[in-house]
Amino acid sequence: MPSQPVRSVRRTVRVAAPAHVVYGMLADAPRWPVLLPSYVHVERMDFDGARETLLAWEFQDGRVRSSRLRRTLRPQAHRVDFEQDDPAWPGDTVAGSWSVEPDGAERSLVTLWQQTPNAPAGTSAGPDGLDADAAGRLARLREAAERWDRLDELLLAFEERMRIEGPAELVYDFLYRVEDWPELLPHVDGSSVREDRPGTQVVVLDTGAAGAGFTAGPDDGAAGFETVRLCFPHAGRIVFKETAPPAPLTAHSGEWSLVPDESGLTVVCAHRVLLGEESLEAALGAGALPVDARRQVRERLGRESRQTLSLAKWHAESPVRRLRQGRGGSRR
Repeated sequence: MPSQPVRSVRRTVRVAAPAHVVYGMLADAPRWPVLLPSYVHVERMDFDGARETLLAWEFQDGRVRSSRLRRTLRPQAHRVDFEQDDPAWPGDTVAGSWSVEPDGAERSLVTLWQQTPNAPAGTSAGPDGLDADAAGRLARLREAAERWDRLDELLLAFEERMRIEGPAELVYDFLYRVEDWPELLPHVDGSSVREDRPGTQVVVLDTGAAGAGFTAGPDDGAAGFETVRLCFPHAGRIVFKETAPPAPLTAHSGEWSLVPDESGLTVVCAHRVLLGEESLEAALGAGALPVDARRQVRERLGRESRQTLSLAKWHAESPVRRLRQGRGGSRR
């Protein structure tokens, strides 16, 4: 039987950012979740300075899709070559490259070329799917890159941590069972959880955020915000990203991580936030500046994280206290 033709697409956009800035965003894949809307998490599996293997999770059309990327970085040429495999669709391999050319001192021409063999029309790797995918990725990259001169003001990273003298299994259990949070956490009024695959959760939390300085978008409920969570129990990690965060946030991703030691563990909640300039005044009032938003976001997310950490501590340490008290009573 004759083989299917190779499908390919090439698209170019002009970006109002220097070539080295755009290339830096393309090369720094672990930062994509806070810069590029579709990415939930990117894990670098190996890297020798030029070649790397990445595991990437994206949220598109209401579902989480994971893929493996093999990339070769060519910084002198401002080029990244890649092959991307989707484990759910064997043979659905996309190969291609990103290339960035200077277009003056502070502008660039960015080209995305993609191809896949034996891809029938109507599939995600078919001609229409490839073209739509390329157009969407270029548009999202351009939007992120054109903030390049203001990113220091708009990006915010911080963490909260708490020492817990209790079993890591109980802490992880508390963090995993997010459907129980409305009964336990003061800042959570309701929740719904969809888990299409074990460890991959799509969660909607009603946190009352719209009434406390965070503004829901026009398509959101009063204060229900959707979060994708990737749970890695053996590593003691839960990675999360809000799919449509409330203003003044444009992106919000982070991770719960458990760091055990001889007598207990430290639980860390890390946050990475990108502020939206266009929504500052709508969310915080006339004359609001990025520094005001940074302070309010840091205060609110930090407070909510500490509340969750405190309940996780109580959940894990209560059985230990009861066990110690029981042992003490038996000695008497």
